[in-house]
Amino acid sequence: MSDPLFILSVGVLIVVGGIIGAKLHPFLALLLGALAVAMLTPPEVIEQYALSKGTAPAAALAMAKKSVGERIATEFGNTCAKIGILIAMAAIIGKCMLESGAAERIIRSILRLTGIEKAPIAFLLSSFFLGIPVFFDTVLFLMVPLAKAMTLRIGKNYLLLVLCIMAGAAMANSLVPPAPGPLFLIGEMHIPMGLMMVTGVIVGLFTITSGYFFALWANKKWPIELRDSLDAKLEDMKSIAAKETKQLPSLGISLLPVAVPLFFICLDTAFSAFFKASEVPTTLVAIVKFFGDKNIAILTGGFIALWVLASQKKDAKKDGLTPFVQSALMSGGGIILITAAGGVFGGMLQQTGISSRIADMTKEYQMALIPMAFFIAAVVRTAQGSATVALITASGILSGMASNANLSFHPVYLGLAIGCGSKLVPWMNDAGFWIICKLSNLTEKEALKTISPLLVVMGLTGLIVIMIGAALFPLV
Repeated sequence: MSDPLFILSVGVLIVVGGIIGAKLHPFLALLLGALAVAMLTPPEVIEQYALSKGTAPAAALAMAKKSVGERIATEFGNTCAKIGILIAMAAIIGKCMLESGAAERIIRSILRLTGIEKAPIAFLLSSFFLGIPVFFDTVLFLMVPLAKAMTLRIGKNYLLLVLCIMAGAAMANSLVPPAPGPLFLIGEMHIPMGLMMVTGVIVGLFTITSGYFFALWANKKWPIELRDSLDAKLEDMKSIAAKETKQLPSLGISLLPVAVPLFFICLDTAFSAFFKASEVPTTLVAIVKFFGDKNIAILTGGFIALWVLASQKKDAKKDGLTPFVQSALMSGGGIILITAAGGVFGGMLQQTGISSRIADMTKEYQMALIPMAFFIAAVVRTAQGSATVALITASGILSGMASNANLSFHPVYLGLAIGCGSKLVPWMNDAGFWIICKLSNLTEKEALKTISPLLVVMGLTGLIVIMIGAALFPLV
């Protein structure tokens, strides 16, 4: 009964069966799944899990003694702390950019530059390179409103645009430092950062290319229309799309709500990665650190978006901005709750010791190292939902092998294989799955048959490219 694999099976059955079979709201199904997993996990297993994460013995024992309700509430709060402000302010930015015409102005500029046919490629590459310095979920928050405006402009390809955004952001997040997962991985496996960045970009471009072709196929097979949502009413978007360009804000002003947060986040990332504290004036470091924090950065973007809206909407000046903020927060609040519930479910699964169990099962596995690295990361990701945890677990298992002097190729290939493996398979225990699902207004079934296989295709493509690269260019 306390076997992590058994507990995982029970949790999966409750969540998937509850959402698809019993038609439960995802928030309730995820909490029920988390409750079942938490109740089945023995206290000694929870204590061991906490100790494995470096928790002090007294704190680990206290964690194990917490009630099921306390553990669920703690994990719920932890997830909200990570994504609550981000989602709320991103909802406001999206609403304001759509209502003010800023998103429409950006889309018209993109179309003028690329043409209608190449617009999805522009979204794909933009999300990939934005995903290198910026958190995965932040890229989604900033790009999805543009996908909605683009769809209304060209009248088709909504699913294609959403999948392009997902493909680019997801692969950058697991392959290219300074994203958090790859940063940990290169430290654990002693891989030079510059080499990981260059090879990560190369492998990433191959994977997103395969993702693009899958997205084209999925878009033809399951075309999805743009739907009404609380933060983006089709009627309002159509009236904005009908405006002449001169009635819209300028391109420079339209970009500010997105460009300012990105600027500060990228600047903070650059300071952390390439400069020592002593090399930069203290005051400048303090300013960059303050505004470069993802919560402060997106809060700044939110206020800029409200200013852009106020300058464009006459009724906003007369009635105030509260109605616009209220409708945005109603949409964002639902996303926060479902995403936090997904975080609880994933967190309870981690406390079962599922990662350690998988590590033990694969320790003596005698397949070649690169596919093994991919396989371990993929199994851990599928089991507990976090790509970062999958990266950490797999790199911990393979770090000793990576330093083996007899290795016939550079350890960077193992790191890349772990990064690609950590993309498989996103489903309902993954907070990121719920973010993209709810931001884009896809149903759970639509997300499972489009987003999940998209990442499988890209991950497998990455594995093939890595194995070919290790054979042709071993770098040793």
